[in-house]
Amino acid sequence: MNIIVCIKQVPDTTEIKIDPVKNTLIRAGVPSIMNPFDKNALETGLQLKDQYGGKVTAISMGPPQAKAVLREALSMGADEAYLVTDRAFGGSDTYATSYILSKAIEKLGPFDIILGGKQAIDGDTGQTAPSIAEHLGANRLSYILDLKVEGEKVIARRQVEEGIEIVETSLPVLCTATKESNKPRYATIRRKIASLKAEIPEIKLEDLPGADISKMGLKGSPTKVKATFTPQRTANGVVITEDTPEQTAGSLINRLDDAKLL
Repeated sequence: MNIIVCIKQVPDTTEIKIDPVKNTLIRAGVPSIMNPFDKNALETGLQLKDQYGGKVTAISMGPPQAKAVLREALSMGADEAYLVTDRAFGGSDTYATSYILSKAIEKLGPFDIILGGKQAIDGDTGQTAPSIAEHLGANRLSYILDLKVEGEKVIARRQVEEGIEIVETSLPVLCTATKESNKPRYATIRRKIASLKAEIPEIKLEDLPGADISKMGLKGSPTKVKATFTPQRTANGVVITEDTPEQTAGSLINRLDDAKLL
């Protein structure tokens, strides 16, 4: 079974700064981590490998420093890792990113299952992974809790608003994981040492013959940011004091009712 896991390096902070000219994230000087939901996706892939055999390949798109999260993936148990990086890819929105990643995945060869987190904590769009499935013509299952493979089909339990849904589809398939999917394993010391020595090949534009450069980078991104701002939040609290707890509760209910919150 050939399993590919898409992971992203994201800023480890809530103090996100935006380049006022390019309207893109400023990552310089900001500590980075593996996107937490992608770590759940990686654990899902490793569990499938443990149960059914096969190979887990981690892939990430970003600058050279993104190799850090790929080494983390190797230390957790991934067999291979590839970095998709090129100046032509810079500034890509979710559509352009998904297109580039789909071309890189095609280069890596046939796949059975692609996994990714439900969203990245820096953008929170949840668009990239499902868009990869669209580019590749693969089936798609989102918010999965676990997967079971039976021949050429997969059966998944997925989280929905009403509870748990059980769905079935055929391979190849792309699935997105949530934090409820599992608890990611810890890396072993032996794997950590091996990951530091591992070679992580780079996939550049020249390695993607036939790819449409007009769908890459800032120019190939249909999303346009007109303005950015930091929302100003104010909190005005009211202290309700009555003679008894019952009167206090009654006063609170009356205020909520007047504010049409009940």
